[in-house]
Amino acid sequence: MKSKPTGKRYSLLVHYLFFFLIISAVFRLLLLILDFEDTDHGIIDILHSLITGTFFDIGVISFFLLPVTLYLFLLPSRWIGSVFDKIIIIGGTVLMTVILTFSFFAEFVFWEEFSRRFNFIAVDYLIYTYEVVRNIDESYPIPVLVSAVLLLAGGLQYYFKRRRYYDQTFTHSTPRSLRGLFLCINISMVLFFSFKVDNEMAEWSPNRYNNEISKAGIYSFFAAFRNNELSYPEFYETIPDEKAFEEVRAQLTQQNVAFSNDSKTSIYRMITDTVPESHPNVMLICVESLSGSFLGSFGNPENLTPNLDTLSERGISFTDLYATGTRTVRGMEALTLCIPPTPGRSIVKREQNEHLFTIGSVFRDQGYNNTFFYGGDGYFDNMNHYFSSNGFDIVDRGRKLNVGDEIMTHRENITDTEVSFENAWGVCDEDLFGKVLKYSDSLSEKANKPFFNFIMTTSNHRPYTYPEGRIDIASGTGRKGAVKYTDYAIGNMIRSARKHSWFKNTVFIIVADHCASSAGRWDLDVANYRIPAIIYNLPGHENPEKITKVCSQIDLLPTLFGMLHWTYESDFYGRDILTANSLERALIGNYRKLGLLENDRLVVLGDEGSSDFYLWNPASNTLTPDQADIALKNKAISYYQSAYYLFHHQGLNDKNDEDEGLVHN
Repeated sequence: MKSKPTGKRYSLLVHYLFFFLIISAVFRLLLLILDFEDTDHGIIDILHSLITGTFFDIGVISFFLLPVTLYLFLLPSRWIGSVFDKIIIIGGTVLMTVILTFSFFAEFVFWEEFSRRFNFIAVDYLIYTYEVVRNIDESYPIPVLVSAVLLLAGGLQYYFKRRRYYDQTFTHSTPRSLRGLFLCINISMVLFFSFKVDNEMAEWSPNRYNNEISKAGIYSFFAAFRNNELSYPEFYETIPDEKAFEEVRAQLTQQNVAFSNDSKTSIYRMITDTVPESHPNVMLICVESLSGSFLGSFGNPENLTPNLDTLSERGISFTDLYATGTRTVRGMEALTLCIPPTPGRSIVKREQNEHLFTIGSVFRDQGYNNTFFYGGDGYFDNMNHYFSSNGFDIVDRGRKLNVGDEIMTHRENITDTEVSFENAWGVCDEDLFGKVLKYSDSLSEKANKPFFNFIMTTSNHRPYTYPEGRIDIASGTGRKGAVKYTDYAIGNMIRSARKHSWFKNTVFIIVADHCASSAGRWDLDVANYRIPAIIYNLPGHENPEKITKVCSQIDLLPTLFGMLHWTYESDFYGRDILTANSLERALIGNYRKLGLLENDRLVVLGDEGSSDFYLWNPASNTLTPDQADIALKNKAISYYQSAYYLFHHQGLNDKNDEDEGLVHN
């Protein structure tokens, strides 16, 4: 056995390092080409992205190579080239190649959907492997992808063998001092990237695409894994809590509002109305990924939403309403809790989210029966737990009805006989609405109790498949077909509902959970948060109406309550935007960036205590950096800081549940 100070025992390791860096750079250039128009693509910008990305790639490969350098250090020289050594080296190299190659394919799929490197969404999806694996299987040619991964992995091994890197690894030993040096360097790199490098260091550009291209997917994944829930006081700029609540209370003060306690850290209040109350049934249809830009009433010329366009012309339509976030659970949070998007994961997915004050609390106190309908398995994204522990019955396509929460009062399955079409995410929207109509018939038999149905659709989601023959776009061909099919299903549901006795006394609310894509040049691209909302068949509002005020998803239900003239207690940040002194504003965010849009100005709070200011031009859908506005910044801080405070100090709890001793500790 040769023993040379040249370190040829490490020949395979060194060449593998360069292979990974080259492939990562090529992949980064591919992403740049895919979104070339949206990136800043001057030579300096491109070089900055490549150099920054290479830096993070070194961090990634240092973690992967640590077991290798440790093995090479510990293995006795007499075992070099043995069967054991060859199995470990060759098997480990093949395994690592398959993992890394697969990660590149996975990143490409993720980028195609979200225009981002791996983030907290990818972390969340790990929990729901059934839905995710089925979605991938139905959306992409899995045998082709797997074959490509294996082919590339095999090709690389052949290249290493032809270049004799394996031979050098198995026929040369290296002095222990040199092996120790390699190990120490590797450990130092791992420690450096673990404790001294933040993923945010890749965010050097005002252009979000350049920042995402500069990142490394695997590194971003583990960074998101560590920071899936962010402490507002720890990561964001703050002001005294009492000052924050004072500011929010001032924003919520209206003529018909009386704050019901003297606490300086509360927004709990009584909202009164002198007009007799109306109590129709309410159906809220929360549509998956329905960007405003899909609707003809928003200017789309492709006739994708003829039914929704008709409903908007005949009902009450909101023309300037914005989603709070970028995921379904964030939309559910906004619609049910009427709260700004706190940093990190949605409250729907957090622990201790039981017995909160939600719109379900208001409906319950008004004598309603609350039901949550979902075409898939409500275990996904913790939906069943959240809704059932906050006063809703559950109707879903659960695979196992005995899997759920012990506090789930009632759960009914969408049975096989009620399903005509199903994909990874659940039954088609027609089947879901069919179940809703049937269930509503049974609810309407309880003549003294109106119903509130929260309905979450699934068809407008990759793989974009739906029953054939319904629309003029083939199933599975893309988002436009899914949008048009969902529109068809909603129109068909409304026409069918007209035949039911409860229709005349039922209000339909149609609103998106979020846009199809929120990704843009800026961290918070305002145009990509604009969603449609329609209130149809509201008693006393027979004439069409367009509400042009800038408002938020969190304002939708409080505005409905105002239209129904309800007197009720509220712990909501949302408010009736039709009152005379209601200010126009929208709260938008992703899991790290938190924004407040007021008039034409946007402030964005970052998780390093930063604040950025922009002028918003709706006509051109552009943001222009602007000078600081301290008053606007403090207003934004007040919203988000106080919302975080309330959740973590049980300030969002249902007071009626508190009286019954049901509040979580």
